[in-house]
Amino acid sequence: MNLFRSARLKLTVFYFAVLAVFCLLLTYGVHSFTNYEIARGEDAQRTALHQLFRQYSDETYDPTVVLLPGDQTYATTQEQQSDATLAKLNRDFMWMDAVLLAAGAVLSYWYAGRTLKPIEEAHEQQKRFTSDASHELRTPLASMRLENEVFLRAKHFSEAEAREQIASNLEEVDRLEKLATNLLALNRYEQGKVAHAPVVISQLVDEAVAQVQRSPLAAKVKFKQDVAAARVDVNRESLVELLTILLDNAVKYGPRTGTVEIGGKLRDDHYVLTVRDHGPGITDEDLPHVFERMYRGDKARSSAVAGHGIGLSLARQIAKANDATLKAGNAPKGGAVFTLTLV
Repeated sequence: MNLFRSARLKLTVFYFAVLAVFCLLLTYGVHSFTNYEIARGEDAQRTALHQLFRQYSDETYDPTVVLLPGDQTYATTQEQQSDATLAKLNRDFMWMDAVLLAAGAVLSYWYAGRTLKPIEEAHEQQKRFTSDASHELRTPLASMRLENEVFLRAKHFSEAEAREQIASNLEEVDRLEKLATNLLALNRYEQGKVAHAPVVISQLVDEAVAQVQRSPLAAKVKFKQDVAAARVDVNRESLVELLTILLDNAVKYGPRTGTVEIGGKLRDDHYVLTVRDHGPGITDEDLPHVFERMYRGDKARSSAVAGHGIGLSLARQIAKANDATLKAGNAPKGGAVFTLTLV
């Protein structure tokens, strides 16, 4: 995108300017220190040689004045060598700065891209979220509008037909209400953590299973639990909501007469809870995106599976609010498996 390309170039210039100033200051400091050390070494050598010459001369020693012929010759030679050394040192510093600045320009461009990458990804996700949310909102509204227009064109209609039309509208309103509720919940959990308290994990699983079993889709689905007894420090209501989302997801994408497996066990200092279905699993293409807001894979977009693509994103935010981690994967023998690790 032009916006991020421009921002990357500006950030590269900033990084390069900082690096250039640092290199120049470092070069100046090293150069000054080197000159000082060379001058100090010259004085020390000249003093030592002056004392040596004095042993063979009757002149009175004065370290501030060169009186001996040998001193003068040595000082001239020493000055010429110092000038040559400093000239070579200056050339070396110039080449070193040129190489460092060239490498710094490349690194600045690379690091600027790396710095902006999370922002660019967030921007892309926000655009996709806005687009998908608009689609999810427009679909029920368009459906209600079309049904009502068709209904109003009829010259005569019975009370039963009117009730049926109202019921259809209420279904769409309920769909919009669920979408708004999930969006508000997602925003709430994104704001930070929630209050924690020790709870028995098996009780939370039982509550979540009881809620999901009320759904018509779960009428013939079996829930197999193998949850080790343990107490975990979490927010009760939010974790029940998270488990309900995972179980509801397993029911939707598993066989209608299948089994949803719920496992839980202590592992080191953590409690690991898994929810597995026996459906087709998650494709490699969809796996990196299952927790993104409003993301739905190709199979999930079919009319056979209802939803808005917010549930799993909400589940991950709830996990973060409870200092837990939530990961998605596929079981070796088929089916999707979600792993919740509680501290």
